[in-house]
Amino acid sequence: MRAGSSSEREWRPDLAAQRADGRRDTRRQASAAPFVAIGVVCVVAGGLVAAVTAPVATESSSWASAYLVLVAGVAQIGLGLGSSVLAPRPPSRVSRIGILALWNLGNGSVLAGVLLDLTALVDIGGIALVIALVLALRTVRRSTGPALLLRAYWLLVVVLGVSIPIGLVLSRIRGG
Repeated sequence: MRAGSSSEREWRPDLAAQRADGRRDTRRQASAAPFVAIGVVCVVAGGLVAAVTAPVATESSSWASAYLVLVAGVAQIGLGLGSSVLAPRPPSRVSRIGILALWNLGNGSVLAGVLLDLTALVDIGGIALVIALVLALRTVRRSTGPALLLRAYWLLVVVLGVSIPIGLVLSRIRGG
């Protein structure tokens, strides 16, 4: 197979890869940008919650801070960057919006449900998060990216996927 032939797949590890015609392919950057932006806002919000509640920290405030940083923030950044970089082609607008909306609405529901002690709201949020993870995995299902990065992405999704039902059970135990 000759280099540059149309049937040869070349994985480009950066978000600003060159297209075949030499122009910059900014679609991958655009698909990751909202995940990164909202994720960073969640990390900062989690830090602010920790700082503001530090003098009178409660179990709920500590949990909310950690949840905002790790699940709503860092995991969202990982999901967005992973699907944007590893997908064989940039994820569609509908796919990006669906994942982004489900992930953030799910996180909002889980946070509100735990803080207000409404297990039904936590359950609804958990379902939204699981659907978002399934959609995120679909974006990388035919990835030609490096096996190590793809495994890391799958590991992130599996850890989140296992954590969700555990969190739902713990919410019921705590609320009951």
